[in-house]
Amino acid sequence: MSIRLAFLGAAQNVTGSAYLIEANGTRVLVDCGLYQERHLRSRNWEPFPVPPQSIDALILTHAHLDHCGLVPKLVRDGFRGGINCTPVTGEIARIVLLDSAKIQEEDAAYKRKRHRKEGRKGRFPEVPLYTVSDAQAVFDRFSESEYEKTVKIAKGVEARFHDAGHILGSGMVELAISQNGAVRTLVFSGDVGRWNRPIIANPALIENADYVTVESTYGDRLHKGAGEIEERLVNVIRHACDEGGNIIIPSFAIERSQELLYHLNKLLVEGRVPELMVFLDSPMAASVTKVFEAHPELFDKAMTDLVDRNMSPFNFSGLKVVRSTTESKAINRLRGTAIIIAGSGMCTGGRIKHHLVNNITRPESTVLFVGYQAAGTLGRRILEGETQVRILGREHPVRARIERINGFSAHADRDELLKWLSGFKNRPRRLFVTHGEPESARSFAEFVEAELGWDTMVPDYKDRVELD
Repeated sequence: MSIRLAFLGAAQNVTGSAYLIEANGTRVLVDCGLYQERHLRSRNWEPFPVPPQSIDALILTHAHLDHCGLVPKLVRDGFRGGINCTPVTGEIARIVLLDSAKIQEEDAAYKRKRHRKEGRKGRFPEVPLYTVSDAQAVFDRFSESEYEKTVKIAKGVEARFHDAGHILGSGMVELAISQNGAVRTLVFSGDVGRWNRPIIANPALIENADYVTVESTYGDRLHKGAGEIEERLVNVIRHACDEGGNIIIPSFAIERSQELLYHLNKLLVEGRVPELMVFLDSPMAASVTKVFEAHPELFDKAMTDLVDRNMSPFNFSGLKVVRSTTESKAINRLRGTAIIIAGSGMCTGGRIKHHLVNNITRPESTVLFVGYQAAGTLGRRILEGETQVRILGREHPVRARIERINGFSAHADRDELLKWLSGFKNRPRRLFVTHGEPESARSFAEFVEAELGWDTMVPDYKDRVELD
């Protein structure tokens, strides 16, 4: 056998997911994600580590930006192959990439204007990483496959998706590579979801693989239970109501926003929190929620029961879905307490920055983090206690109350990752631990070695290994 695996992203970091498989004279790329950590964002602008035109096929595990956000640049720079994913991933990726392109264009225009006014040049080029046209050029390349269906990807390479339980439509990728009468199976976890979470199904277990690549975002910690999530959410809401300030929630448009609505709807129905306005201020989250509503076949039983009883968390009393910029600006004129859910989840762009500008200096307001904040992002800096942060070109003192609820994560924690790995009946030849900060990845690799006795490796950026 002659198979090479290269780690072109998400290697000892959490974003920029990209894995290159070379076999049978072909190149297959699994994921092509955007880097979001501040100190790594320059990689987005660099030429792709291999010529894009040399890649025969691309497989997407799911539609989060850190897994698909660099695809428009890859296509613009020469990639001409097909892009395989699940149908829902295709639907959501179209929304995500178009939104990302619009933000790229708007941010570039804003920076050019600001830098001209300030008489300086920025750290990154004052042009968009890719444009709306670049994003639209990707759409015709999607080739969609249902879960558990085997499809041919390239010469001697077949793929199959298994439900990852991470976000709607997310998949684990199982590759079967045939060479000289032998077959090797490679499994890429993508992002592994959690058991018994709202709305979507549990992660699927896979029984056999020769090589496994697993994420480790939360590989060194455990999440809190759902009951504690709701109790913490109740406390945050009541405190903000008592103080008369807003609750600003930076949230990912896919899954996290919908799960937040699920919990808020439940708390309102149970009378555990006061009735107040809830703004979902994200055109992308609004569009993604429509995709959710169009695919009830992917809901778990509890969510299906809610929909059947006309109690969907996507249209409860007090919920206002905001699409236009004018409506978004109008939120700031309201008095009293409101919950404002806006993207991006790590505060790296989008409308959340404007809501932070209007609330982060107010002691009566609360900024509530409900998702992972990558190193170097604005969200991480606020969460780590910086007393002053730069937002939209200006410095702002942090006077708002800063809160965090960890249990919302759509990523499996250490024990849940071990549960997923324990589903393999035979020990793989090697486990590659990726998509985690160095300490998390190394901690999880050591944990798996101790618990399962597997051979593990924590690859670094651009590492290449031969698979026999």
